[in-house]
Amino acid sequence: MLLPHGTVVALADGERLELYRNMGRGLAPELERIENPTLDEHNKGAGTHHHSNTGNPQPHLLEEDEHAAAVAEWLNGEVVDHRIEHLVVIAAPRTLGELRKHYHRLTGEALVGELDKDLVGQPHERIVEALLEKT
Repeated sequence: MLLPHGTVVALADGERLELYRNMGRGLAPELERIENPTLDEHNKGAGTHHHSNTGNPQPHLLEEDEHAAAVAEWLNGEVVDHRIEHLVVIAAPRTLGELRKHYHRLTGEALVGELDKDLVGQPHERIVEALLEKT
Protein backbone atom coordinates (compact mmCIF):
# COMPACT_ATOMS: atom_id res chain seq x y z
CA MET A 1 0.00 0.00 0.00
CA LEU A 2 1.39 3.39 -0.97
CA LEU A 3 1.38 5.69 2.02
CA PRO A 4 1.73 9.41 1.45
CA HIS A 5 4.11 11.17 3.82
CA GLY A 6 2.17 12.18 6.95
CA THR A 7 -0.48 9.47 6.67
CA VAL A 8 -1.94 8.53 10.04
CA VAL A 9 -2.17 4.80 10.65
CA ALA A 10 -4.77 3.89 13.27
CA LEU A 11 -4.74 0.39 14.79
CA ALA A 12 -7.80 -0.61 16.76
CA ASP A 13 -9.37 -3.57 18.42
CA GLY A 14 -12.30 -3.72 20.80
CA GLU A 15 -10.31 -2.22 23.67
CA ARG A 16 -7.26 -0.33 22.41
CA LEU A 17 -6.16 2.26 19.90
CA GLU A 18 -2.63 2.83 18.64
CA LEU A 19 -1.68 5.69 16.34
CA TYR A 20 1.31 6.14 14.05
CA ARG A 21 2.34 8.75 11.50
CA ASN A 22 4.19 7.75 8.35
CA MET A 23 7.43 9.72 8.16
CA GLY A 24 8.57 7.83 5.07
CA ARG A 25 7.35 7.96 1.49
CA GLY A 26 5.59 5.61 -0.91
CA LEU A 27 6.64 2.01 -0.48
CA ALA A 28 9.14 2.85 2.27
CA PRO A 29 6.92 3.62 5.26
CA GLU A 30 8.57 4.72 8.50
CA LEU A 31 6.05 4.66 11.31
CA GLU A 32 6.45 7.00 14.26
CA ARG A 33 4.23 6.48 17.30
CA ILE A 34 1.74 9.24 18.10
CA GLU A 35 0.38 9.75 21.60
CA ASN A 36 -3.03 8.15 22.06
CA PRO A 37 -5.94 10.53 22.59
CA THR A 38 -8.42 10.33 25.41
CA LEU A 39 -11.56 8.85 23.90
CA ASP A 40 -15.09 9.69 24.99
CA GLU A 41 -16.60 6.27 25.58
CA HIS A 42 -19.37 7.59 27.82
CA ASN A 43 -21.94 7.80 25.04
CA LYS A 44 -23.46 4.43 25.87
CA GLY A 45 -25.80 4.50 22.89
CA ALA A 46 -23.11 5.21 20.30
CA GLY A 47 -22.18 1.67 19.41
CA THR A 48 -25.29 -0.21 20.44
CA HIS A 49 -28.02 0.85 18.04
CA HIS A 50 -27.90 -2.39 16.10
CA HIS A 51 -28.27 -4.49 19.26
CA SER A 52 -31.56 -2.95 20.34
CA ASN A 53 -33.67 -5.86 19.17
CA THR A 54 -31.55 -8.61 20.70
CA GLY A 55 -32.82 -9.99 23.96
CA ASN A 56 -29.56 -10.27 25.84
CA PRO A 57 -26.51 -8.84 24.04
CA GLN A 58 -23.17 -9.85 25.45
CA PRO A 59 -21.80 -6.96 27.54
CA HIS A 60 -18.25 -7.27 26.19
CA LEU A 61 -19.54 -6.90 22.61
CA LEU A 62 -21.43 -3.75 23.57
CA GLU A 63 -18.26 -2.35 25.17
CA GLU A 64 -16.25 -3.17 22.03
CA ASP A 65 -18.86 -1.41 19.89
CA GLU A 66 -18.79 1.64 22.16
CA HIS A 67 -15.01 1.73 21.91
CA ALA A 68 -15.15 1.51 18.09
CA ALA A 69 -17.73 4.32 18.01
CA ALA A 70 -15.46 6.46 20.20
CA VAL A 71 -12.46 5.76 17.95
CA ALA A 72 -14.48 6.70 14.86
CA GLU A 73 -15.74 9.86 16.55
CA TRP A 74 -12.15 10.91 17.36
CA LEU A 75 -10.93 10.12 13.83
CA ASN A 76 -13.88 12.04 12.37
CA GLY A 77 -12.99 15.09 14.45
CA GLU A 78 -9.35 14.96 13.39
CA VAL A 79 -10.27 14.69 9.70
CA VAL A 80 -12.97 17.37 9.82
CA ASP A 81 -10.58 19.74 11.65
CA HIS A 82 -7.89 19.03 9.00
CA ARG A 83 -5.41 17.43 11.42
CA ILE A 84 -5.57 14.16 9.43
CA GLU A 85 -5.37 14.40 5.65
CA HIS A 86 -4.63 10.74 4.83
CA LEU A 87 -5.70 7.80 6.98
CA VAL A 88 -5.17 4.05 7.09
CA VAL A 89 -7.22 1.98 9.52
CA ILE A 90 -6.04 -1.46 10.60
CA ALA A 91 -8.53 -3.17 12.86
CA ALA A 92 -9.82 -6.52 13.96
CA PRO A 93 -12.54 -7.50 11.46
CA ARG A 94 -15.48 -6.99 13.84
CA THR A 95 -14.09 -3.65 15.02
CA LEU A 96 -13.48 -2.50 11.44
CA GLY A 97 -17.10 -3.23 10.59
CA GLU A 98 -18.28 -1.17 13.55
CA LEU A 99 -15.91 1.69 12.74
CA ARG A 100 -17.29 1.90 9.20
CA LYS A 101 -20.80 2.49 10.56
CA HIS A 102 -19.60 5.66 12.26
CA TYR A 103 -17.27 7.23 9.68
CA HIS A 104 -18.05 10.78 8.65
CA ARG A 105 -18.20 11.31 4.88
CA LEU A 106 -14.89 13.21 5.01
CA THR A 107 -13.25 10.41 6.98
CA GLY A 108 -14.24 8.00 4.23
CA GLU A 109 -12.67 10.34 1.68
CA ALA A 110 -9.44 10.57 3.73
CA LEU A 111 -9.06 6.78 3.85
CA VAL A 112 -6.07 5.61 1.85
CA GLY A 113 -6.79 2.03 2.86
CA GLU A 114 -8.06 -0.42 5.44
CA LEU A 115 -6.77 -3.78 6.66
CA ASP A 116 -8.96 -6.23 8.56
CA LYS A 117 -6.23 -7.54 10.86
CA ASP A 118 -5.67 -7.30 14.58
CA LEU A 119 -2.17 -5.80 14.84
CA VAL A 120 -2.58 -3.82 18.07
CA GLY A 121 0.48 -4.44 20.22
CA GLN A 122 2.55 -5.83 17.34
CA PRO A 123 6.06 -4.54 16.57
CA HIS A 124 6.45 -1.74 14.00
CA GLU A 125 8.05 -4.20 11.58
CA ARG A 126 4.94 -6.41 11.53
CA ILE A 127 2.68 -3.41 10.88
CA VAL A 128 4.88 -2.19 8.02
CA GLU A 129 5.00 -5.74 6.61
CA ALA A 130 1.18 -5.92 6.63
CA LEU A 131 0.95 -2.54 4.88
CA LEU A 132 3.42 -3.59 2.21
CA GLU A 133 1.58 -6.90 1.63
CA LYS A 134 -1.48 -4.84 0.68
CA THR A 135 0.22 -3.29 -2.39
